Amino acid sequence: MMNTQVLISGAGPVGLVSALVLGQAGVSVTVLEAAASLSMDLRASTFHPPTLDMLARYGLTEKLISMGLVARYTQQRDRQEGVVAEFDMNLLQADVDHPFRLQCEQWKLTQLIKEQLDAMPHVKLLFSTQLDSVTQTADKVHASFSCEGESQAITADYMIGADGSRSATRRSQDIEFEGFTYPDRFLVISTDFEYADHLPKLSYVNYCSDPQEWCVLLRVPTLWRVLFPTKPEETDEQVMSDEAVQARLQNLLPQPQPYKTIHRTLYNVHQRVAKTFSRGRVFLAGDSAHINNPLGGMGMNGGVHDAMNLSLKLLQVIQEGQDASLLDRYERQRRTIAIEYINASTARNYREIEERDPVARKRTQDDLRATAADPVRAREYLRKTSMIDALERAEAIA
Repeated sequence: MMNTQVLISGAGPVGLVSALVLGQAGVSVTVLEAAASLSMDLRASTFHPPTLDMLARYGLTEKLISMGLVARYTQQRDRQEGVVAEFDMNLLQADVDHPFRLQCEQWKLTQLIKEQLDAMPHVKLLFSTQLDSVTQTADKVHASFSCEGESQAITADYMIGADGSRSATRRSQDIEFEGFTYPDRFLVISTDFEYADHLPKLSYVNYCSDPQEWCVLLRVPTLWRVLFPTKPEETDEQVMSDEAVQARLQNLLPQPQPYKTIHRTLYNVHQRVAKTFSRGRVFLAGDSAHINNPLGGMGMNGGVHDAMNLSLKLLQVIQEGQDASLLDRYERQRRTIAIEYINASTARNYREIEERDPVARKRTQDDLRATAADPVRAREYLRKTSMIDALERAEAIA
C-alpha cells in the first residue's frame, strides 16, 4: 500500500501544473499516467496572457517564450477577402505582464515541468499506470491501479482527476458529463509550407470564416497548423486520405506542387461540463471537468486555470489549516466559468466562423471591424478572448 497527500490521475498540462504547485510547496504527490511517457502529440499550442503570468511564478514562462513564438496580433479573416479585423494584444499592457499570445506546443510545457518534478523526491510520476477504481472514506481516498500487469493500491488525502475527456476518475465517481458532441469532426493538418510568404499580412493566429469551408491557421515554431471542419457523412478514411487532404489545402491556397504534410489528426468535438467538479475528496480539472471546441484556444488554458485555483486552495487546507469548506469554492468558481465563459465563448466562436447567411456574416464582420478600430472596445474584446474577464469573474465568486 502506497501513501501520498495528493493523488493525481493524468500527466498532461493540467495534472503536471497541479503537481508542480503542490510539489514546490512540499506536498507529497503521486501522479498516475496511463501512457508510457509524456505525450508529444500536437494538441494545444496557444498560451493566453494570464496563463503566462501564472506560469511565470514557477520559472516556466521565460523558458516557454524561448521555445515558442510571441503573437502580438490575432486576426479575423475572410477566406476570399483577407483580413477583416486585426487585434493588437499590446492593448492589454495594463492588465497582464505578458500582453501577447504565445504559440508553443503544450508538450514543451509538460517536459519543462517534469524536469522540475524529477528533482523532487516527494513527487512520484508513475507511467504505464492504469487507474482501476477509486473509493472514499470520511478522511481518505483509496485508489487501485495496474502497472505492468500488477495491481497496486494507494491512499491519499485528496485526489485530482486530470485524466481527460474519458476520465476514469470522473467515471469512478458516477459524475455525469453533460452536454453534446458536434456531428462534424475537426481535421488538423500540420505542414512546413510557409503561408506567410503567400497570404498578405498573415499573423500567427488567424480565424478564417467562409460560407463553404472555414478554417483556422496557426503558426508554431516549425510548422503551420491548419484546422478544417469535416462533414458528418465523410468516413475517417476519406477525410484522412492523401487526396482529400491535398484537396483541402489546394482549395485554401492553390500551389503547383503537392503540400508536404507532417501530421494529420482527426478528432471529435464536444461541448460538455461535468455535473459537479468535486465529490468528497475527489476533484476534477481540465478536460475531465469540461471540454469544448478549440476555437479560441481556451481548453488547455482553462484547464491550467483550474489546476492553479484548486492546487492553491488545497495548499491552504493542507498547510495553513483552512477549513475544508474552502474547497467548495473551487467548484463554484471554475464550473461557473466553464459554463458562462469557456463553453459559451467557444460555442459562439463556432457559430460565427461557420455562418453561411450573407446578412449575418456581414453584420458580424462589420462589428469586428468597428471593434478593432476602437481601442476601448478592442481592449474589452481582448480581455474576453484572453480569459482575463473570466478569471476576474471567478475570483469574485465567494
